[in-house]
Amino acid sequence: MSLENIIAKSIKENNNPIGFDVFMNQALYHQEFGYYRSNKTIFGHKGDFITSPEVSDLFGFCLARQCKQVLNGGDILEFGAGSGILAAQILFELGRLKSLPKKYFIIELSAKLRFTQKETIKKILPELLDRVEWLTELPKKFKGVVIANEVLDAFPVKRISFSNGNFYEMGVDFIDGKFKWVRLNEPLISSIIPSSVDFQEGYTTEISLQSSAWIKSIFGFLTEGIVLLIDYGMTGPEYFHPQRSQGTLKCFSKHKSNDDPFIDIGKQDITASVNFSNVASSAKDCGFEISGYTTQSMFLISLGIDDYLKNEENEEKRRKIAQEIKQLVLPGAMGEVFKVLALSKKQSLKLEGFKELDLTNRL
Repeated sequence: MSLENIIAKSIKENNNPIGFDVFMNQALYHQEFGYYRSNKTIFGHKGDFITSPEVSDLFGFCLARQCKQVLNGGDILEFGAGSGILAAQILFELGRLKSLPKKYFIIELSAKLRFTQKETIKKILPELLDRVEWLTELPKKFKGVVIANEVLDAFPVKRISFSNGNFYEMGVDFIDGKFKWVRLNEPLISSIIPSSVDFQEGYTTEISLQSSAWIKSIFGFLTEGIVLLIDYGMTGPEYFHPQRSQGTLKCFSKHKSNDDPFIDIGKQDITASVNFSNVASSAKDCGFEISGYTTQSMFLISLGIDDYLKNEENEEKRRKIAQEIKQLVLPGAMGEVFKVLALSKKQSLKLEGFKELDLTNRL
C-alpha cells in the first residue's frame, strides 16, 4: 500500500477533509512510508537538499566555538542530527579546543538516520563515539547547549487563507482520485496572526502551532544553558508581508523546489519558513530569555569564520575554504536567508555569536 492510499483512505473513512498539518505529518513522519522514515538519501549533494554542515566543516567549527563559551561542564543535545556531520564537526573542534563535553546527545526518531549518524561519527571520530548517545525521547534534566539546525521548518504547519474579513484553515480532501485544497468552515482565530495587517482577499500563509509546545518542552528539561535555533525564516512583519501572499510552503526533491505537496508523497520534503517572532514570543512566555537573533552570516563572522581562511597556508585548500565561506555567508547564498535565535535559561553571558550584529529588537 502506498502513502497516498493510506492518507486517501483515512479521509474517505472519516468522510471529512483533514487539516494540512495532519497531511504534512503523515507525508513526512508516517512510521513506514514517511519522507524522514524512508531509506532514501535526503541530505547532501546526492540527496534532495543541502544543509550548512554539508556545505562546510567551518559551520560546525564556529558552532563549537559558541558551545565552548557556555558549556562550563555541561553537555550538548542536538535535535534531528541529519547525516551526523554537524555532531562530528562540533566534537572535532571542541576536541581541538580542549573543551569536549562529557556527552553529546542526539534525539533522532528515524532508525535509518540514527544508523547513518553513527556511521558518520565512527568514520570521522572513532575515538569519540562513546561520548555520543542516541535518545528517542526527551531527557528528564539537561544542562548545557541544545542545538536545532533546520528542525523548526520541518514541523507540520496549518495552511490558512483570508476570505471575507477572516482567516480560514485550508484542509486537504481526496476528490476524483486526487488530493485537493478545500476551505474548512470555521473562521480561525489565532494570536499568531497580526491584527495590524490589512490582508487582501485570498492571502494565503502558514502558521506553526507545534513549535510553541516544543519550545515549552525544552524549557521543562533544561536546568540551565542555551538553545540555538538555526533555520531559514524571518520576523513576523516580514513573514506576513502583503507581498508574501502565497505563503512560504515549499517542497524539495533532488535540489529542485516546487509548491505542490500532493505529488511524490513521502518522496519529497515539505517545509515552511520559520516565523522567528512567534518562536521568540513562545519562548518568552515559558520563561526563556532571548540572548540573540541575527543572520547566519553575522553569527559565523562573529565567531571568527575568517580565521580558518587566514590560518590556512595551502593555496588549494585556501581556495576551497573561500568558496565554502561564500556559500555560508553571502546574502545571495545562505547568509541572510538563514537566521540564528538563541534562548537562554539561568545563563548571563553575552554570547559571542551575536557580538557583530544583534537584531533581537526586530523580533
